[in-house]
Amino acid sequence: MSSEQRRIRVAVVFGGRSSEHEISCVTAGSVLSVIDHDRYEVVPVGITKTGNWVLTSGDPEHLRIEEGTKALPEVPEDGKGLALPFDSAGQLMIVDPGEGPARLSEVDVVLPLLHGPFGEDGTIQGLFEMMGVRYAGAGVFSSAAAMDKVFMKAILTGNGIPTSDYVAVTDRAWRTERKKVLDDIAELGETVFVKPARAGSSVGISKVRDSSDTDAVIAAVEAAREHDPKVLVEAQVIGREIECGVLEAEDGGIPDVSFPAEVHVAEGFDFYDFEAKYLSTSGLTIPAEIPEEVTARLRALAAEVFEAMGCEGLARVDFFYTEDGGILVNELNTMPGFTPASAFPQMWAATDVDYATLVERMITTALRRSPGLR
Repeated sequence: MSSEQRRIRVAVVFGGRSSEHEISCVTAGSVLSVIDHDRYEVVPVGITKTGNWVLTSGDPEHLRIEEGTKALPEVPEDGKGLALPFDSAGQLMIVDPGEGPARLSEVDVVLPLLHGPFGEDGTIQGLFEMMGVRYAGAGVFSSAAAMDKVFMKAILTGNGIPTSDYVAVTDRAWRTERKKVLDDIAELGETVFVKPARAGSSVGISKVRDSSDTDAVIAAVEAAREHDPKVLVEAQVIGREIECGVLEAEDGGIPDVSFPAEVHVAEGFDFYDFEAKYLSTSGLTIPAEIPEEVTARLRALAAEVFEAMGCEGLARVDFFYTEDGGILVNELNTMPGFTPASAFPQMWAATDVDYATLVERMITTALRRSPGLR
């Protein structure tokens, strides 16, 4: 087959070093189950928890949550090792022990199905930029700014987009100005949420019911610091949790936005934490049962957030809709989960965009961008 006739070569990268490693594997399994293998040649690349890159199985059955258990898949350490030459050729090198390095054929586009630090935060996007390879999703700065919820809030606020009140707890401030930090947190109100500034999937989040309880706040901050030395403390917002999916427009125009979904946390969970998201009966109402004018506002604001943050490809925007009709942006995810429990594909399915079409749009919008400055 000539180079003109060959299938488009897609590297699906998943796993990673973050605490969301397993969820990334489940996302990859879902994507691999629907990708068009007649059109695309798939190169499944796993990143182990220790940071090793390996050629691994592309079998979706190896990358799913087992029903009836809490077992989550991981990238095995025993795959063929890979290295990334920085020759702007979009290629990978197989480096099997005892054998000379072998160059894989050129990769046309990468699907970085990675969540959290070292994947969704601009680091791997910078690596792909240096390799000169196209990749799906937001670029370096947008990925980094969206991953860091403190910078996300600053950018949104600067664009007149409302978010909840917060206190940023840096490593230095926590070590040297702890009393001031605790006083600032107490001023947020009685109930606060404490979370890693650069994590997702509700990992490391705590709810503190009395922000003046110093011991409880310290314990919550330390729990978040196990995942990230930078911590975000937010004032509680009483309202309904609404989410919208966003896709880069196929014609390059205003981004497309899905019908909104409302999150319903399963009984027995105090808030939408990791187990409530992935290992419970928490569910979604799609479309959310809200007035039509509110739906229109949410969808317009989701597109505004996408563009204010400089996003590309896809994103999920999470909101609070309060009893007085207010809308606050809670979070932005530049690589939202694609697991069976994830809101993003469910919202698009309700908007008449099926799962396979989502994957196809991720690839085609990435392919039309030229490598280099975005």
